[in-house]
Amino acid sequence: MRWGLLALIQLALISIPLVDRLQVQFTGKVVQLETVPVDPRDLLRGDYVVINLAITSVSTDLPGSDGLRSGDRVYVGLSADDGGIARPVLLAKSRDSAGPLAIAGTVRSATGETLRIDYGIDAFFLPEGEGRVIERLDTKRVLLEVSIAEDGRSLPLTLLVDGKAFRSDSIF
Repeated sequence: MRWGLLALIQLALISIPLVDRLQVQFTGKVVQLETVPVDPRDLLRGDYVVINLAITSVSTDLPGSDGLRSGDRVYVGLSADDGGIARPVLLAKSRDSAGPLAIAGTVRSATGETLRIDYGIDAFFLPEGEGRVIERLDTKRVLLEVSIAEDGRSLPLTLLVDGKAFRSDSIF
């Protein structure tokens, strides 16, 4: 009985990240973000594309940018443009102030007119050999489809090339 309880506790601990990921995937709003992929190889995990999201560099002209410093948690309010690409429209220190759709991140640097924000979704793993294919493409052809939960957590779902799914990282 005691071993069964111990096994059940271990299973529960192992499943916590999976449940969190599933919650973001199933309840989040899916948006498309512009990317600039670089560096396509990891010897241990195969090919991957390091994703430099266009929303990583945010103008200090956006509402809510005053007083933000390196290390601050920030919520970037997003709105889709005419092409369906999500763009930053405001910054907030709380999720409630960030508007109906916001992605959570951490300010990495605040210099002059630009804030650099890390969203924690900067790598997309691919089967071996496919990373170099993405690296050679014109970056304007590559988008990242991301699921954003109500609380701002985000999860990369699909790498798009010319608007079509190239590779999905979705669990289902």
